[in-house]
Amino acid sequence: MVAFGGNALLRAGQKGTYREQLDNVEQTCAQLRHLLERGYNLVIGHGNGPQVGNVMLQHEAGRQLFGLAAMPMDFCGAETQGSIAYLIETGMDRVLRKAGIDRKVVSLVTRVEVPADDPGFTHPTKPVGPYYTEAEARALMQDGSVYREDPRGRGWRKVVASPKPVAIRNIDLVEQLARAGYIVVTVGGGGIPVVRTEAGLSGVEAVIDKDLASALAAITMKADEFYILTDVPKVYIHFHQPGEQALDTLTVAQAKQYLADGEFAEGSMAPKVRAGILFVENGGKECIITEAGQLDNPACGTRIIP
Repeated sequence: MVAFGGNALLRAGQKGTYREQLDNVEQTCAQLRHLLERGYNLVIGHGNGPQVGNVMLQHEAGRQLFGLAAMPMDFCGAETQGSIAYLIETGMDRVLRKAGIDRKVVSLVTRVEVPADDPGFTHPTKPVGPYYTEAEARALMQDGSVYREDPRGRGWRKVVASPKPVAIRNIDLVEQLARAGYIVVTVGGGGIPVVRTEAGLSGVEAVIDKDLASALAAITMKADEFYILTDVPKVYIHFHQPGEQALDTLTVAQAKQYLADGEFAEGSMAPKVRAGILFVENGGKECIITEAGQLDNPACGTRIIP
């Protein structure tokens, strides 16, 4: 199981054009070739933070300019799952063709179940979408949405829950396809968040952490290894401080202690380390956190082990 970080899709300073994103994806997929050449079956998860924010902006612009209905967040998540999966399929197909590797890529728009009583729903904290003035935000809150002022003074933004994923729909099919040799793209953006109701599964306004969702997918499929791709080659303690140290190996106990000590920043390395711990504590052999360009080295990255 491989979780693409945001830089696999969009780099700092880029506008996010189709060509930019496709080139970035193809570069990342070219590094995944090293895993395929070592005989791995492969499932790919990915983030969608900038993309889903852009889609929400587009919907809001359509609402203001043309009176079009703005779609809810689960719908926007489904849109970006499909569009990003298309980029990954296209980029991976090109890489496979150049390398002479006979594999096919398939994508599944994936719903991920979260608990309806997750505490995040009563205390939402995850900012999403465009910025508004205070007056605009208060008007939008009439439908029950929650908006909060940005701490950097850029305006008001919608905040939603980031609930814990508990089940991935159709993960059995993902596993069957992967074990048959297909490269499968799933749990995009952490998955479309849904809760169980009397009428069936229903979408909710939330964002699921894509590393946790990918870890759950890896656990459910009994994957051997879980790679989390980010923009640094290893996990560091004292990051960008005196005594900075790259870590080659972390036991689960060590990782938990560093988290407790505040060594890993929230919104950055901390959720990745937690996802690695979750995978290893639930039967995974090891989680490797690294940068995609390091994948040609079988000993790359920081390895979280039992």
